[in-house]
Amino acid sequence: MVLNFHSRLVVLAALFLLGAWESLSTARTLEETSLFLSHKRWMSRHGRSYKNESERSKRFTIFKENVKFIEKFNKVRGGSYKLGTNKFTDLTKEEFRATLLNEEKSTPYPKTSKPTSFVNESLAEVPESLDWRDQGAVTNIRDQGKCGAWAFAVVAAVEGITKIKTGQLISLSEQQLLDCDFNNGGCGDGNTTEAFQFIKDIGGIMAESDYPYKGVEASCNTQTLSNPAATITGYQEVEPTESALLAAVTNQPVSVGIDLGEPGLFQYYAGGIFSGECGSGYRHDMTIIGYGRSDEYGMDYWLVKNSWGNSWGEGGYVKMARGINAQGVCNLNTRASYPTA
Repeated sequence: MVLNFHSRLVVLAALFLLGAWESLSTARTLEETSLFLSHKRWMSRHGRSYKNESERSKRFTIFKENVKFIEKFNKVRGGSYKLGTNKFTDLTKEEFRATLLNEEKSTPYPKTSKPTSFVNESLAEVPESLDWRDQGAVTNIRDQGKCGAWAFAVVAAVEGITKIKTGQLISLSEQQLLDCDFNNGGCGDGNTTEAFQFIKDIGGIMAESDYPYKGVEASCNTQTLSNPAATITGYQEVEPTESALLAAVTNQPVSVGIDLGEPGLFQYYAGGIFSGECGSGYRHDMTIIGYGRSDEYGMDYWLVKNSWGNSWGEGGYVKMARGINAQGVCNLNTRASYPTA
């Protein structure tokens, strides 16, 4: 059969479209295969397994979308920090919020005492940079799992002041706070100042070795409470200004709360100085253990200890922008307190 010129053009066009479709299909297949292998390696690295194929398929879809989000951010937006995969990459934003963050309460916790604000002799004496790890006042990064970050922020601050006052660095018990501090909400929610007051009222806090972390709420083991490893005399709240917070951190690690409504950026923080959008409606508690300045980015930062394990961020820590506005990034300047000893 002899094809006329028009028919030949139709055939050639059809062949071209078929080739283009096959090429696109191959590219998609290669991309999907690469993501599948990445997910498999990610599962191995983080010890993740799923109960059935349906759950694995669901988690792979979430993982795939989150990886695309991370790669797009690093390529298009970039800036002073980067994102990366971590153990949260197969969670949706809603699951992450429900598991790791505390929803803001419309009514604040009642105060059991009225602390005075921190007073420092002179901000002129503040060093250019500080890292309380260099003074041996910071224990290893913990992993809160699905439980309350407030307890970890409190314990890190008490560990710091205990080392500064006594010369001893002791890992203290978050589990005791979760089990025994009935003014707070255990794994669900908590208030750092209420927890400081609780430690003072019961005469101290146990060592981690005597009251180990379980990651779930349990009955208070009152038999272990007669031999505390550390004591405090109370707590103080920091004036909601950056200068007051800076003065406080020069003396000891300080517990802070940040606002997070859209956690995607913070959830996948992998390094640099975090200055991203935070949103509101949810809260997360951490501990400032120092500050400094990055010549690379030309920015001042807070050095903050988190409780999401050492595979998150920079070995479990995050540098958060300092000096960008009155409230601080994620309102960090507005909710700070520390124990007194």
